[in-house]
Amino acid sequence: MESVTNDRSQIPLAPAGEPKPHATVTIPAKPTSFWRVPITWFHALTIERRILAGFGLVFVGILVISAVSYRNTSVLIANSGLDTRSHELVQLLGNIDVAMDEAETSHRRYLVTGETLYLQTYQTVVEQKPTFIKYLNDLTQGSSEQQQRVGLLNQMMDRQLNAEAGAIVQLANKGFEAVKKMALEGAAKQELGTIHRIIAEMESYERQAVRRRVMESAASTTNTIVLLGIGALLQLVLLASVYYLIRHDITERRRVATELQRRGELLEAANKELEAFSYSVSHDLRAPLRHIDGYASLLGKAVGDSLNEKAARYLQTISNSAKQMGQLIDDLLVFSRMGRQEMLSTTVNLDQLVKTILYDLRLDLQGREISWRIERLPEVPGDPAMLRQVFVNLIANAVKFTSTRPMAKIEVGVDRRTSGEVVIFVRDNGVGFDMQYAAKLFGVFQRLHRVDEFEGTGIGLANVRRIVHRHGGRTWAEGIPDKGATFYVALPTRRPRS
Repeated sequence: MESVTNDRSQIPLAPAGEPKPHATVTIPAKPTSFWRVPITWFHALTIERRILAGFGLVFVGILVISAVSYRNTSVLIANSGLDTRSHELVQLLGNIDVAMDEAETSHRRYLVTGETLYLQTYQTVVEQKPTFIKYLNDLTQGSSEQQQRVGLLNQMMDRQLNAEAGAIVQLANKGFEAVKKMALEGAAKQELGTIHRIIAEMESYERQAVRRRVMESAASTTNTIVLLGIGALLQLVLLASVYYLIRHDITERRRVATELQRRGELLEAANKELEAFSYSVSHDLRAPLRHIDGYASLLGKAVGDSLNEKAARYLQTISNSAKQMGQLIDDLLVFSRMGRQEMLSTTVNLDQLVKTILYDLRLDLQGREISWRIERLPEVPGDPAMLRQVFVNLIANAVKFTSTRPMAKIEVGVDRRTSGEVVIFVRDNGVGFDMQYAAKLFGVFQRLHRVDEFEGTGIGLANVRRIVHRHGGRTWAEGIPDKGATFYVALPTRRPRS
């Protein structure tokens, strides 16, 4: 039997006559794809973020291309200036070469004929020589090798001109015989040869430099063209990607719109069925309940005192259950209508609203010791009737769940207020609740206390949450068993845009 392991191990050979050990099979780990993470990240983005990411990548690419193109263009401009200087240098070297040749030729003619007319070319070279050297130094700036050659050329030119000047002096003092050999061979033949060699080296150096710069400029031009092509391609890819994403998004939106329309039609049909059911509950179920309650009452009157205590309790339980069932139906219908009822949009003065609620509850509060603390409440946009239902339920609950307290304390105030919403709280010192059951408070028919402890159907807080949600707000609660509870209602302070 083979054992599978992820570690690479060597398989030793067993000696002859001994059983072979179990072979170990090595399974290399599957390498993680490099592109899996970015592809997963890209698919997780929204259509807007994908487009922004594409624009960002193309923008970075264009910046890089622009920077490289700018550098290449700078190289081309710099090379163009250097090429112009090199051509000027080659032309100047040619002029110097010709001038030195002509100076040497006219000098020899002067030595042979003695005519001063032939010294004009020599004298011109002597006058122009400092200018030549100055131009050479300017044109060879930045090249130490060429600068050395210019220095050597300057020395050779001085030596040639000095040698020719010496021959002129000898001719004047000693006559033609003293300079005959120089007239035939040249007074500075060796120096002139060296000048020709230096000029040839300088010209060769500049031509090679021009060829290198031409190749470099050609490569830079090619790179720039390629980069511009890549930039254009990136833009085309971006446009194509944006078109695809937008088209895909439009297709997806159409599909979602079609699905929403279909679900809306199903919801409308379900609402119509719910209305029909509500009508049936409102009319068809109320009659049997009224009959049960009524006949139980008639039965109690008919038999009179002949019923024993146990039978009378049975009849009372039937009557109470029918009434409770009727109340449940009424509350359920209110909850159902609250979700379909159209909302009014006006400004509601919560301070005045709470005062009105307390005034309406004054008869129900007789015989109770309640310490009220009502802070000044702000105005909010909303439906007055619906918001009244919210605070009626919250205040009524506070009154109900503090009924076991000899001195009830109920507080209504503002917990906090921002530019977007205001948080109103209703706090009491009643029986409270365990926070682990807080999620059940606002559910339909969810009760944390038995019916025999506190009456109610479990619809009130569900109505509160539904109304507050329809106003664009939030609801939550905090409580401690036997120490009270606080209910919070967060309402927006601005009307939603239509």
